[in-house]
Order: sequence, then C-alpha cells, then structure tokens
Amino acid sequence: MGQARDALDKLTKAATVKHDIKAVMSVYSDDVVLSTPDAGELKDRTEIAAYWKQFLDGFPDGKYEYLSKIEAGDKAIDEGWFEGTNTKPVTLPNGETMPATGKHIRLRSCDIATVKDGKITEHHMYFDELDFQRQLGLAPAA
Repeated sequence: MGQARDALDKLTKAATVKHDIKAVMSVYSDDVVLSTPDAGELKDRTEIAAYWKQFLDGFPDGKYEYLSKIEAGDKAIDEGWFEGTNTKPVTLPNGETMPATGKHIRLRSCDIATVKDGKITEHHMYFDELDFQRQLGLAPAA
C-alpha cells in the first residue's frame, strides 16, 4: 500500500469509524483544497473542519461500505456507500440550519484524494446532492 491509499484510508476511518474531527483534519495538508457537491471548493482549514464537523455531528452513526479502492501514483480513489441516520441539525451551504430529520440515508459516493508527503493536498467528494435531499425528505421523490 502506498502513501495515497494509506492517507485516504486514514481519512475514511477517522470520519466513519472514529467520528473524530481532529483525526480527519490531521490527514490533510496545510494547503488542502476540498471540493464538494454541496459546499463547492473549500480552501480554508477552518471552513473544511466546519464542513466535516456538521456532517459528523449530523450523522453520528455514519459508516462507509467500500465498493472499490484504487491507488495510482499519488492518487487514491474510493467508491462506495455512505450510510447513516440524521439525528442532529446540519448547517446547509447557504448558512441555514436544517433540523434533524431522523431519516436514515444510504448514499453512493466517490472520493478522489491526491497525496504528497503522506498528507492529502486535494480531495474531491462526489455524491448526488438531490438524492441526499430526497432521502432526508427535503426534496420531492423522483
């Protein structure tokens, strides 16, 4: 296993096994860029920590089921399912707070991480934001 695979595995474990924001942030480089479908591109570590914190707090039982794990050079890619129950409020990208819905979600996702010197320098998260909202009961069913 190379640096890229090791770093993305540490991030996934910190977020979905430990539910530990400090452990999540320890895997990122000081100049990391995080790209998400809901919050866009985040470059400030304080903003990135806040993004992860609201997610970890909102889905405290969150877990990840791998479909595939790939590593090529300085990149690692995970495809899988995030699953969890929304038991606490979540701050939306527009700044509004969404009350806990109590809904259980199962959301397909893909993460691509670029790693340098053992730290993630770029992290791209992909998931269907509309499906996420539908499962939470915030958007009409398909």
